[in-house]
Amino acid sequence: MATNNLVAKIWSFCDTLRDDGLGYGDYLEQLTYLLFLKMADENKSEYSLPKGCDWQSILSSTQIIEDYEALLKNLSTSGGMLSKIFAGAQNKIHDSVKLKRLINLIDGENWTSQDVDIKGEIYESLLQKNAENSGAGQYFTPRSVISAMVDCVKPTPLETIADPSCGTGGFFLGALEYLNKQKLSSKEAKFLKFETFHGWEIEKSTARLCLMNLFLHGVGDLKETPEIEVTDSLKQGDEGEINDEEKVDVVLANPPFGVSSSDIPTVDVEQSKKEGYFLRKDFWVTTSNKQLAFLQHIVAMLNTNGRAAVVLPDNVLFEGGAGEVIRKRLMEETELHTVLRLPTGIFYAQGVKANVLFFDKRDKVKTPATKEIWYYDYRTNISHTPKKNPLKYDDLKKFIELYKPDNRTKREETWSEENQEGRWKKYSYNEILARDKTSLDVSWLRNENMIDLENLPEPNVLAQEIIENIEGALESFKAVALKIDD
Repeated sequence: MATNNLVAKIWSFCDTLRDDGLGYGDYLEQLTYLLFLKMADENKSEYSLPKGCDWQSILSSTQIIEDYEALLKNLSTSGGMLSKIFAGAQNKIHDSVKLKRLINLIDGENWTSQDVDIKGEIYESLLQKNAENSGAGQYFTPRSVISAMVDCVKPTPLETIADPSCGTGGFFLGALEYLNKQKLSSKEAKFLKFETFHGWEIEKSTARLCLMNLFLHGVGDLKETPEIEVTDSLKQGDEGEINDEEKVDVVLANPPFGVSSSDIPTVDVEQSKKEGYFLRKDFWVTTSNKQLAFLQHIVAMLNTNGRAAVVLPDNVLFEGGAGEVIRKRLMEETELHTVLRLPTGIFYAQGVKANVLFFDKRDKVKTPATKEIWYYDYRTNISHTPKKNPLKYDDLKKFIELYKPDNRTKREETWSEENQEGRWKKYSYNEILARDKTSLDVSWLRNENMIDLENLPEPNVLAQEIIENIEGALESFKAVALKIDD
């Protein structure tokens, strides 16, 4: 079956299950349980499940509901990877006919022989559906952006890779795909399987999906799992700081947007003793802004010369107070060398304006580590939507080419006095430092839609942009209101 048809058939089946009260998130979880069992069956030589807990047992069952629920319970107590993946697993499809139909649908395909990541296609489609209906997963990172970030950062074998808000593991799979294209030694292959990935996810069900996703892509085995911790990663570290043994070589992340909904990390020892706060001695400043906290956390996570690519909203680039302090320290202690301005319309939440910050951690010295910052503006006069015109990897190929992943010293601007439409431009450290609040929110391109009144976009495009701007402003006002309440 063609990939697109299979994806459509898989997630359209969820509409049938919704009549029984099963949401997209629940369906995604149930689907993953069954895909896990089916793919383990396709690789029997590598994955040996406990007797009576395999795919063939489900297929031959005459009491499908009872047998499937018993299977999930047995797997949850099997130890090792299986216990982590199936801990607390429950069947939520209580109509035996519908459960059997889904099992037969999955059984009709050989999932491990697919040329493309069919599971990724299904997950992305379901997450989009879930976002459209509930708002969940609204900042889910498009795989095109993940691939571009990975291609620029270029993780290498034997490097540790972390995501402090890993979700279902999208960044890990992007890095895994990149590394699997290389010829790995047995030592490197073993390291990739067991030691490369380190993730934190606050939602237990989402962390389960991440573990399953990694396992089904060859990471970990039935005894040993990758480090995916169900916890708030901001609270990582003993006595308020991350020790050297916990630090990593690469961070790829899209931290959760919005203000902090849990305890606030503080650099003040006395304040940390109060309810609602916890100590982070390796932070630069106390802030309730979740993205600013995560940015400090990611810097603290990195080994010296470690590399990071992080998706962050515009407010991180221009917000005053703690934001200004953090931007200055970021430029001092890391080489903040690249900012990719992402277009609006690529996230399921409307009006989101985000960027990818690329930086390398350096040893602390007297002079700032950042000398110049290169900007690629792929936002001005660019239009994308999640459905009709999604952002594709090919759209970012020019950025990757200009980024020069193999040798950043060979970069050349496309902007000049003669070509003022160039999207690739650099600013010196002193130029950024001289800006109000040390703002990194830099733009130089003429917005054609604002100036060329004779050639305005179609009314539906204008209407959508207005909606996005209003919703973006509303989110900012909400964040301000919540800070006032704090």
